[in-house]
Amino acid sequence: MNKLTEIKNIYFIGIGGIGMSALARYFLSKGAVVSGYDKTPTKLTSSLEAEGIQIHYSDDISLADQNADVVVYTPAIPAHHTELTYFREHQYTVVKRSDILQWITENSFNICVAGTHGKTTVTSMIAHILRHSNYGCNAFLGGIAANYHTNFWSHERNVVVVEADEYDRSFLKLFPDIAVITSMDPDHLDIYGTAEEVENAFVQFSEKVKPNGCLVTKHGLTRTAELKSAHHFTYDYKNEAASVYVKALQVVNGSYHFSVVSPQWVLNDMVLHMGGLHNLDNILAAITIAKHLGIEDHKIRLAVESFKGVKRRFEYALKSAKHILIDDYAHHPEELNALISGVRSIFPNEKLTLIFQPHLYSRTKDQADGFAKSLDSADEVLLLPIYPARELPVEGVNSEMLLNKMTLYKKQVIQKDALIDWMGIHKPGLVVMAGAGDIDAMVQVVKNILDK
Repeated sequence: MNKLTEIKNIYFIGIGGIGMSALARYFLSKGAVVSGYDKTPTKLTSSLEAEGIQIHYSDDISLADQNADVVVYTPAIPAHHTELTYFREHQYTVVKRSDILQWITENSFNICVAGTHGKTTVTSMIAHILRHSNYGCNAFLGGIAANYHTNFWSHERNVVVVEADEYDRSFLKLFPDIAVITSMDPDHLDIYGTAEEVENAFVQFSEKVKPNGCLVTKHGLTRTAELKSAHHFTYDYKNEAASVYVKALQVVNGSYHFSVVSPQWVLNDMVLHMGGLHNLDNILAAITIAKHLGIEDHKIRLAVESFKGVKRRFEYALKSAKHILIDDYAHHPEELNALISGVRSIFPNEKLTLIFQPHLYSRTKDQADGFAKSLDSADEVLLLPIYPARELPVEGVNSEMLLNKMTLYKKQVIQKDALIDWMGIHKPGLVVMAGAGDIDAMVQVVKNILDK
């Protein structure tokens, strides 16, 4: 029995989250009555309301849909939340976002993208190629695709492209026909405890690929020998030992021009307009899957060249003769390394000013040495206070702790108000703003200052 067909009314607690909003749009496309709660209004919640979804912003059960067949909540919601408590105590069907994705992927052909970083961009690239080439798919993205200004779209073809989130082992609920693993670096150690347990979960995820399925992984992952599938391809833009790699790479006006090489095929005259060398790896994963699905070369080439990127993934907020402002979601040391090296590849002679907002006390504590080393590779660093998200403060864990571990001379911890004043005085030429918290809300303000 397909559980999804029985859902006429669905209610989301935390509907403004990027993953939750994609599911809300999915059920709206199926004709269900969709409503929800979130803590504060955002651009995303405004979009959902404009599409016909009723949303309120106070924790008040009288405003919630008490006719809901299913109530979906995000782990970011505190356990004592009034609405969540009410629905649980009154025996509603209360599930996590990952449970809904499990129900969806039980009955479709699924391309599931996992990895401690890179998964949103790879998911978006795959979904874009499938959409642009008219292959067709249903896409559940962890970011807003710049080509379509949304994180979800539907198609009559029963193919699902979905981000496979390792947090809370959620991705082990999915049913991949094709799986991608971009990275297995330590993260979410508050859940897993050790780096080895993180890797174990990714090995388990690879084992969920269906018989005769396909696995696409970054070349050189630890535990690669344990990642088995009927069809296993590796990718690495700079390593010819991988199944798929890049040749004849050139940077032209901030875009990458290259060829893609595999033992079985070659794709010449490729152009990717999204900056960051790590995005060459990401597009290789997407191209590998497109080739596996039998999409024609010319359609892949046109789709890749038309890809405009993902909001907050190496996104140019400003690109003028005097100033460059790049906005990025990077919130892990390896992501910061990739971001900074990507910026350097395009602007090798510019002084790089990095504004970074650490995300989560637990991640900052667990990855402190890695963060300090990554941040040191910028020319100047301004650290905002830690964005706590779902966590309570941890004694001794703060942005000053990271600052003290850094060797860079030009560094400081700065409050948001002071940052605005600093920008008005200094107006640096190349600015990168990074983090997974609410730093994105400051991007427009910084842009306006630089663009005056």
